[in-house]
Amino acid sequence: MPAIPFVGLTGGIGAGKSTALQALELLGAVVLSTDQLVHDMYEDEDVRAAVVERFGAEVVPQGRVDRAALARRAFARPEDRAWLEQLLWPRVGAAVLVWREQASRLDPAPLAAVVEVPLLFESGMESIFDATIAVVADEELRAARAASRHHTVVDERLARQLSQEEKAARATHVIVNDGSVVKLREELSEVLASISQASGR
Repeated sequence: MPAIPFVGLTGGIGAGKSTALQALELLGAVVLSTDQLVHDMYEDEDVRAAVVERFGAEVVPQGRVDRAALARRAFARPEDRAWLEQLLWPRVGAAVLVWREQASRLDPAPLAAVVEVPLLFESGMESIFDATIAVVADEELRAARAASRHHTVVDERLARQLSQEEKAARATHVIVNDGSVVKLREELSEVLASISQASGR
């Protein structure tokens, strides 16, 4: 049987990536969030030590990385942001490939293995996936969602994210998330079916 499709999921702040990831899991995919991977990596002693050496102990109070404080420091200077990306992205990429191998051995096989990667194209990780999905949404809706989580769409520029239009142009599939969970799930089901068919499953 052909290998299960390996899919990268991305989108801007407030587009609804996490909601889409949950929907894909309900549809029969096995899923992974790289945000969670990064969170776990900050528990690694070597990573914490490197962060303290670069940014100071104030970003690791009580032995735990304060991600908000670290982001403020790292995004203040391009060289600091680049350093943090170089620390994390190779580790994230390696962990994703290990997870892919584990997913490929699942029995029964899932419909697809989907990884949520906010900086999918910015990090160059799109090349490891069979297909990519960009979740997009109306700017006002995105702003409202972001505000509810104390983010702003301006954060994308600070985080060096591509615009959602650029993400959509580079993705193999685009999902419009207008706030209807039912519609989102229907669109994702169609996309998964298309990806599975293309993979020969």
